[in-house]
Amino acid sequence: MARFYCPLPLATGQVVDLPSTAARHVQVLRMQPGHALTLFNGEGGEFSAEVQSMGRSDVCVVVGEHRAVECEATVQVHLAVGMPANERMDWLVEKATELGVHRITPLMTERSVIRLTGERAEKKQAHWQAIAASASEQCGRNRVPVIDLPERLEAWLARQTLETGVEHGVLSLHASTQPLQALRDGAAAAPKTWVLLNGPEGGLTDAEDATARAKGFAAVSLGARVLRAETAALGALTLLTLA
Repeated sequence: MARFYCPLPLATGQVVDLPSTAARHVQVLRMQPGHALTLFNGEGGEFSAEVQSMGRSDVCVVVGEHRAVECEATVQVHLAVGMPANERMDWLVEKATELGVHRITPLMTERSVIRLTGERAEKKQAHWQAIAASASEQCGRNRVPVIDLPERLEAWLARQTLETGVEHGVLSLHASTQPLQALRDGAAAAPKTWVLLNGPEGGLTDAEDATARAKGFAAVSLGARVLRAETAALGALTLLTLA
């Protein structure tokens, strides 16, 4: 059954106009009054619904019963990534959402190709948030990961503090690393929340890597092969959310 993200207060019996993105999707699917669909608003669970009426660009639905179903990962992962170039960030957001990421912070580092500030940053954030919503529709998630505004790595690192129950790791190309899997399995009580930092193409610089370690980030690796930035981020995410 078709699923649609509807970031509005929802209640059984309510009649609502779908947001423009969802309405366009309904139109593309050629749905008609009486057709069933599923809505979720990111607050937990999902609602059955039925198309009541359709206009040229608007769709009105009747909200049905709420189903308290979730398929969230048991571990929350906050992925902070040096933004890869071109469309790779779009792909990363989509696949990370499917793998269960909780939050993504796009970062500008010394080796980053993309530099975003002001209105351009806001537009990109909205674009990536829409990709996350669409991926949540497709994969069955009822909670959409948060995509933060892009920011400088040094500003983000300056705000990071170690907390009980939260593991901080930096995917490092430098010496003195440990396998991420070993860090995951070595804790006496497995952390339920991870903050994972990954650099852009070429990785973090020596200074950036050292700053992350000085803040308490454990230096980890995924093995002997050198992976693309987006591959490394998704590989690490898979180890943590699908283990």
